Amino acid sequence: MDQVERAVQVLMHDGLVVYPTETVFGLGADAFSDEAIRSVYDSKHRPLSQPVSIAVADIEMLGAVCRLTPLAEEFIERFLPGPFTVLVEARPLLPAQLHCGTGLIGIRIPVHPIAAELLQRFDAPITATSANTHGAPEPATINDVHCYRDYTIDAGRLTGTPSTVVDLVNLTIVRPGAGLDEAVGFLRSR
Repeated sequence: MDQVERAVQVLMHDGLVVYPTETVFGLGADAFSDEAIRSVYDSKHRPLSQPVSIAVADIEMLGAVCRLTPLAEEFIERFLPGPFTVLVEARPLLPAQLHCGTGLIGIRIPVHPIAAELLQRFDAPITATSANTHGAPEPATINDVHCYRDYTIDAGRLTGTPSTVVDLVNLTIVRPGAGLDEAVGFLRSR
């Protein structure tokens, strides 16, 4: 069994997987499992009042879990997959604990080949929060990961710069990171 298949098996049993993205290591869990999502919060020592982003395999999966404005569609078509987390309106099928009742969900489509393969093979969204404990630096290597997990996919050193979080409902930058200049340029041109 290869490492991606092993990770899929862990996800299918509500486990936690550390996986590489094009920015930092993420902590993945089944985004439709309340139990798995609670484990993410526990592992990271993250306050339950702070939302957790998700990763999807492609535009089709993204459209199944959120509602998009024409402007959001334009941004997503232009920049995803890539180093961005977009905040968009969540569909009711997503567990509310992911967005803490805000109605907005952060979504990524990672470009890293391992993350992309993991999402394709799992065939459902997974959490996309960084694999660090609350308040700790973003993990660029496996040695930087200090939260509990059931399985780890090591891909060597990553950039260590987190994704830029773009609120496509309120048209603001929530967190600067990788790709910031492109996101700011896009928002300013609107």
